[in-house]
Amino acid sequence: MTHPFGTEITDTEVRTLFAAAQGWEARYRQLILLARQLPPLAEANKVDTNAIHGCESQAWLVARQDEQGRWQFHCDSDARIVKGLMAVVLAALSNKTAADIAAFDMDAYFKELQLLSHLSPSRGNGLRAVVSAIKTKAET
Repeated sequence: MTHPFGTEITDTEVRTLFAAAQGWEARYRQLILLARQLPPLAEANKVDTNAIHGCESQAWLVARQDEQGRWQFHCDSDARIVKGLMAVVLAALSNKTAADIAAFDMDAYFKELQLLSHLSPSRGNGLRAVVSAIKTKAET
């Protein structure tokens, strides 16, 4: 189960995509396009132990650490916009060490992408729950 986020699609690529997107509708389209590149999780992984709590939509996170100490994250959601937001997070945090993940300024990243101001409070909370779940996994 691999995906391009954190390797081929990094936070630098996402920043470039969103900088070129004029207005919220263009950013929303980018989120949907990114969501399509995130492969679905196997049904066996869509269990409560992998559930991301704090998200209105159903959302799951699976994490594993490779031999070099880099974390690989796989997310899925039943909502396209949430899946796109997850892809943006994975571009920044997947394939990184725990120290890199802890040091990454997610608030500045979201501000630069101009995402949070257009999300409902529940979507914003869900996005923060995804980031929190990833950081918690990487700390263990």
